[in-house]
Amino acid sequence: MTTLTLIGKSDCHLCDVAREIVDQVLAELPSDIADSIDVREASIQEDPALYDAWWEKIPVVLIDDTLHGHWRVSADRLRAALTAAVTAPRT
Repeated sequence: MTTLTLIGKSDCHLCDVAREIVDQVLAELPSDIADSIDVREASIQEDPALYDAWWEKIPVVLIDDTLHGHWRVSADRLRAALTAAVTAPRT
């Protein structure tokens, strides 16, 4: 299972846009890939450690706890990264 974590906060326009892009990409992926992705959201308002790490970069997208991107999310880049993450051989 691949985990996509979207870190943001409420009342954040870019966070709303990032959420829409994540939803769009997941809807467009083949079901076998989309079904292998666990999407989680975390708020910097509720977690002091997340705030300290990411407050100036939200929205932040992590794939399997590795930074994929921040501020602006590219649908094409996210689609490619998720497909690669799901289909990569696991060791």
